[in-house]
Amino acid sequence: MVEFEKKYLIGHRRFGIINWVGTYSLLKKEILRFITVSGQTLAGPILTSILFLTVISLAIGKDRSDVLGVPYIQFLASGLIMMQVIQQSFAHSSSSLMMGKMMGTLTDIVHSPLSALEVITAITLASAARGLLIAFISTSIFVFFLDLAIQNYFLWFIYLFLGGIFMGSTGIIAGLYADKFDQMSTLTNFIIVPLSFLSGTFYSINKLPDLLKTISYYNPFFHMIDGFRYSFIGQLDGSLYFGIFLLILVSLTSTYLAYHLFKKGYKIKS
Repeated sequence: MVEFEKKYLIGHRRFGIINWVGTYSLLKKEILRFITVSGQTLAGPILTSILFLTVISLAIGKDRSDVLGVPYIQFLASGLIMMQVIQQSFAHSSSSLMMGKMMGTLTDIVHSPLSALEVITAITLASAARGLLIAFISTSIFVFFLDLAIQNYFLWFIYLFLGGIFMGSTGIIAGLYADKFDQMSTLTNFIIVPLSFLSGTFYSINKLPDLLKTISYYNPFFHMIDGFRYSFIGQLDGSLYFGIFLLILVSLTSTYLAYHLFKKGYKIKS
């Protein structure tokens, strides 16, 4: 038996430091998962943003004063794009883990020749890819129909990428924690939604009372939207460098926590 194990390297990793083929395969599988139902995962969020912006522009029109020196519709459009990235990146990874636990396919991934880090990397990158694709399509539409243009492509991409990574890894944590979709709804309604409304999507946080303004300033959602909006209008509510620092910090923290929980096998089976 010992000779058999030595001959076929049973229990030994045979893919080097990184299993590139396995990681790519899982990443491809996760991307195809949302591409296959693109009407729900891509078209739905984009149409929601367009509809919301259309209703607001028709209802308020030019009656609303400028915000941060730009028309309110431009201010709102860039915020809505990042809002969809936040929601959809989180939804992808959390639903992937939840469905995997309920259908029993997550245990297959656990027993595959992939490390915990490779699994987390693939799912997180797929979540970020979903957010980036939605942002790219939405930006193309808004730039065409509105007087809106990207002024800094580097920051446009950086904030989208960091936001997608943070929300993707956070979704993994939520997916591991929740045993049922009811619990996932609770997490969304009592954590994601309140933070979203304190993110400055629909208003400048300078209009908030001091307490809420302070809470918003340390809210990662605010810096995702504020920095992303800066790539369009060149104006900030907060600090560009502090925002990037905070997003890198929370992204690394959430990714490590997701990796640690997955490696321990935390609630792998529902």
